[in-house]
Amino acid sequence: MGWGYLPPFVGLFLLLIIAWSLLWKGLALWRAAHRGEKVWFIVFLILNTAGILEIIYLFFITGAKLSDFKLPDSSHHNHQH
Repeated sequence: MGWGYLPPFVGLFLLLIIAWSLLWKGLALWRAAHRGEKVWFIVFLILNTAGILEIIYLFFITGAKLSDFKLPDSSHHNHQH
């Protein structure tokens, strides 16, 4: 049995799960590296938990807020010529 037997939404669902997991894994790896937490970094690198462990670490262990992960707004920068 191959992928051809699965309904199309299954592939889309898997892509969404992969994107979701990569987002949270990337944020957790980044934060653990910046905080010098080697054990957490290794745990996130090895385990795949669909973002669950990463979310727990980010928001409950480190106290992060969603606003901590927003890109800087470049419209407020003054450009001098």
